[in-house]
Amino acid sequence: MPFGLKNAGATYQRLMNKVFKTIIGCNMEVYVDDMLVKRLEKSQHISDLEQCFRLLRHFNMRLNPAKCAFGVASRKFLGFMVTHRGIEANPKKIKAFRDMVPPKNIKEVQRLNGRIAALSHFLVRSGDKYLPFFKILRGVRNSDFQWTDECQEAFEQLRKYLASPPLLFKLTSGEKLYLYIAVLAQTISSVLVREENATQRPVYYVSKILSETEGRYPLADKTALALVYSARKLHPYFQAHSIGVYTNQPLKSIL
Repeated sequence: MPFGLKNAGATYQRLMNKVFKTIIGCNMEVYVDDMLVKRLEKSQHISDLEQCFRLLRHFNMRLNPAKCAFGVASRKFLGFMVTHRGIEANPKKIKAFRDMVPPKNIKEVQRLNGRIAALSHFLVRSGDKYLPFFKILRGVRNSDFQWTDECQEAFEQLRKYLASPPLLFKLTSGEKLYLYIAVLAQTISSVLVREENATQRPVYYVSKILSETEGRYPLADKTALALVYSARKLHPYFQAHSIGVYTNQPLKSIL
């Protein structure tokens, strides 16, 4: 297939799904040209690789050895660090944020928001944390730019928080999960957690800054919006797991 066609990525993904259909979701994950052969037990890793290579040979496909790594305990995959414990944020993205100096214009604030958005899955109530930065971008021209004390405090708190970002823990098939929803005046947030030895571990963080119209919603409507938004973001989890939803609002009567 020639390079540059809009459907090249989708077509190649369909090919990968066809080639590895017998092992995708079991001991292998594939996204376009990124492939991950996984196994909790090290002793079975060789047999998994043999199975992968057998399929590659059958379909006359080749790998670039310079871009392959074998027998590693952790590796970057789709921009995240995948380890035996779960998913960790990319250290390069964290370093890029922590090395930033306070923005001096609108373009630098936009760059800051982009870096925060890339790490939002790992940030507890990220909408609350970067709300001061978002306010700067609402209808403000570069000539009116003001970096306030509130922005500086939020900036320092984020840098401190990212010194030890949370780990997103891995799941087991079919286990029950729990979704906690928080609703504030200008943001909605939720966290999906799993329970392990009577301790709850984070799986995914969701947050959204409300528009001016959404900010005027009654509390009950904001709660419903938070549930709908979280369900859309966490669609694969809702399909594969039983999820209990917790909030301080009477959710059953609202829905």
